[in-house]
Amino acid sequence: MTARLNYVELPVGDTAASKAFFEKAFGWSLTAFGPDYAATTGQAGSDIGLNGDAGDATAAPLAVIETDDLEAALASVEAAGGVVSRPIFAFPGGRRFHFREPSGNELAVYVNEPG
Repeated sequence: MTARLNYVELPVGDTAASKAFFEKAFGWSLTAFGPDYAATTGQAGSDIGLNGDAGDATAAPLAVIETDDLEAALASVEAAGGVVSRPIFAFPGGRRFHFREPSGNELAVYVNEPG
């Protein structure tokens, strides 16, 4: 199994305003995935996502780890003492789960599965 940090998802109050900010401030191109989510895709290094859905967004920035085997990553997280906070679910582009590490930080692990 491979794993690398490659995405940070930010909870935002106004997706359109935050999207415009990052595009203007850094020249990034963010794709809208509905009214409450936008993200960079294919940047050199890590991408950024903006989650404006108050019912779905995490309370703090969410570090997202990419893996090539989601089920193996889930088993490894649980075996190491991580607590799953959101079971595996599908999203545009793949599947992921959320977990809390022993200090309480929430992270996510995903596998890229283009639709």
